[in-house]
Amino acid sequence: MRTITPPAAATRTGALLITVFVLQFLVALDMSLVNIALPAIRSDLGFTAAGLSWVVNAYLLCFAGFMLVGGRVGDVWGRRPVILVGLTIFACASVIGGLATAPGLLVGARAAQGLGAALLAPASLALVATIDDTDRRRKAMGLWGGAGAVGGAVGVVASGVLTDWWNWRAVMFVNVPIVVIALIATLRGVVSGGRPGARSRLDVTGGILVTGGVAALVYAVSATGDHGWFSARTVIGTAAAIVLLAAFAVVERTGSHPLMPIRVLATRSILGANIFGFMLAAGQLAAFYFCSLYIQTVWEVSADLTGILFLPFCAFVGLGIAVSSKLSARFGVRNAIVVLGLLGAAGLAVFARMPEEFDFWTGILLPSLLAATGIGGSMVLVGAAGTAGVAADDVGVASGVLNSSRQLGRTIGLAVLVTVATHQSVARDGYQVGLAVGAVFLVVASAAAWLILPRERRPAHG
Repeated sequence: MRTITPPAAATRTGALLITVFVLQFLVALDMSLVNIALPAIRSDLGFTAAGLSWVVNAYLLCFAGFMLVGGRVGDVWGRRPVILVGLTIFACASVIGGLATAPGLLVGARAAQGLGAALLAPASLALVATIDDTDRRRKAMGLWGGAGAVGGAVGVVASGVLTDWWNWRAVMFVNVPIVVIALIATLRGVVSGGRPGARSRLDVTGGILVTGGVAALVYAVSATGDHGWFSARTVIGTAAAIVLLAAFAVVERTGSHPLMPIRVLATRSILGANIFGFMLAAGQLAAFYFCSLYIQTVWEVSADLTGILFLPFCAFVGLGIAVSSKLSARFGVRNAIVVLGLLGAAGLAVFARMPEEFDFWTGILLPSLLAATGIGGSMVLVGAAGTAGVAADDVGVASGVLNSSRQLGRTIGLAVLVTVATHQSVARDGYQVGLAVGAVFLVVASAAAWLILPRERRPAHG
């Protein structure tokens, strides 16, 4: 007998799915939204060459640094209040950034956006993992993965279009209507669900240590672009990260209410998902970063048209989501992740062979088809694997761990790729080498998934 869903329940479910999509879309969007706008920001506000990088790095530092804390706060205080606070922070920071008249004010606004994102990203995936109905959870996971891949690509598109057609400030103000949609959906679709007395059990010491450790690591890696891998800033930042994260590990093993229970990483599914997510994020960012530079500098295409050329990538992400559900249902999550990861690697390899003269079919459409299908599809499945079998009380922190892995993958991966690319004497060769190494990242990710993710027992037929 078919179950008939009451109208009120259907409305709440629809609002919940909208919330999942918009939250992840917003976070992913702002990862790349300012990239093409950076030259205009520098000219208008008077940034130095070194200072301009902090428009990106300030967001990365706070986003990655507070991710685990954001995930655990959602577990103990409830998703709804945490999402509402995160959205409020994000909206206020976006307005302040759009009105900024000095470099420090914009950098501060971007840092606040990162803090808001650290509350929103784990909550988005946690909402998916706590859905009881299998079909709805699968649909929500598809929306979550698609929003992450599409948000990053749309960020590149919007960055060029908004900057060229209006002003760089539009890339900050555009967040506000998105936040409003998310607020309405959250109020209609997300219940509170906090745990009584949980405030006293929040691991403050662990939160301080992991936030400082991850932030120090992101700072150290970010410093390599201007100062090199063996500069004092990089070495000191790395040493500080090692000390703080080692102390965090000790506290988590001995504390009565750890921020990140060791059991969260004790399963092969979650460990494999985090390793794959780390490498996948590095490869995805390589596609956006180096392709954008190649199109603008080698093909000499304008910023707004460069953004528009990423639209096929956005479209093929949807194909990846559809393919991922069919592959995982037929062959299992592990095998599907491996196949899609290799497909994404093939796409980056084709991108690495972009012709010297503009060619939409072989330089944009074909590699976008392969890369977006593979990256978009595997992103959905890695989200499912990264929260598989996690208790309801730990799903937020498991989501935070996965998002942290992806964020560190973007930061560390980009630093490595830029270093490799800059060792080439010709810029065009550097971009192609960066994309090729990104393809290698995805091959390694697929190999790790094959070796670490557990085999699924398929039901016998016949």
